[in-house]
Amino acid sequence: MLDGFRHNLGLAMAGKKNPWGKPASGGGGSDGSDGGDADDSGGSGSDGPRNPWLPGGGSSGSSKKPGGRRSASIEDIFKNRGPEGPRRAGGGGGGPTFRLPERPGGGSWMPVFFAGLAAVWVLISSVHFVQPGEEAVVTRFGGKYVGTFGPGTNWSYPYPISIVEKENVIEVRTEEVPTKLILTGDQNLVDLSYSIRWNIKDLTQFQFQLADPIETVRESAETAMRSSVAEKTLDTVIGGEGRGDIEQNVRSRMQSILDGYGAGINVEGVEIDKTDPPESVIDAFNDVLAAQQDAERELNRARRYAQQKLALAEGDAAAFNQIYVEYRLAPEVTRRRLYYETMEAVLSNTDKTVIDANGVTPYIPLREVERSRPVAPVTAPAQGGQ
Repeated sequence: MLDGFRHNLGLAMAGKKNPWGKPASGGGGSDGSDGGDADDSGGSGSDGPRNPWLPGGGSSGSSKKPGGRRSASIEDIFKNRGPEGPRRAGGGGGGPTFRLPERPGGGSWMPVFFAGLAAVWVLISSVHFVQPGEEAVVTRFGGKYVGTFGPGTNWSYPYPISIVEKENVIEVRTEEVPTKLILTGDQNLVDLSYSIRWNIKDLTQFQFQLADPIETVRESAETAMRSSVAEKTLDTVIGGEGRGDIEQNVRSRMQSILDGYGAGINVEGVEIDKTDPPESVIDAFNDVLAAQQDAERELNRARRYAQQKLALAEGDAAAFNQIYVEYRLAPEVTRRRLYYETMEAVLSNTDKTVIDANGVTPYIPLREVERSRPVAPVTAPAQGGQ
């Protein structure tokens, strides 16, 4: 717009130094050197400066000569401006406008553009790359089951005619079950938390048989856990001896429940994370556990003592059996040997005097008598020479 305005204004002022006409005191020539034409002088300044925006130069007393130059009015400046902007001299258009190139036959390229876009969309939504370990379920028109795709490159109708949903069927998923109060077989309560590991066995059943497969896994796990814990005592559950049996029973019962529902889920395993008594009775429970541990310790001590005595008795019995075998072979010799060994054991720790009769001088053991005499207490000397 600015360029067009400048162009039209330049045309209106072409060949004139002063757009307002000749000065009142100057003379004019016909060559246009003084900024005016011969037919535009209108006198020697009697009418004053002319207005370039009015037809005829704005002189009220002059008439326009045929073929003479007329100054441009404001309508002349803007009359050639159209919706596309001012047209330049020579009949040219205004500012640049955007138009798509035409096809060789004169038609538009828009149908070709949209046809290409539709072809790309059909190609992208019809080809499906299923990775190893994945499967894809194909439905048509928003819900009708059509089939299942295995790993590899597969084709289907484009979206939204066919919808393909992929799932990883070999990935082992884990569901954590928070702490719950569960009743044991001896009518006690235990706080128990556990986790379930599972994966997809049949993708079609998993997608269409159950409304919420994840919630079904949790509910079946809780049912199986309560049934299994109810078969054990509190000490077995908390002590850890029965955890393996409980986990195996829960897995078997869960699998039976899910197969009955047709869930298409395989239970890989169940792991018990924590088994604690309820918080309200935990102090009393700790006291009971401490008493049980003391009783178990004393019982173990008694068992060790009994085992020692039993081993000693078994050893004595074995020695007696060996002596009995020797006694049966030589009874007299064995009796004398037993007598001598017994007397040696009895007399070795006593003071004794052995006297042989028939002319043998008796031996008096003075040292032994002196050793056996009681020692008199020693009295301290009195002070002061007493």
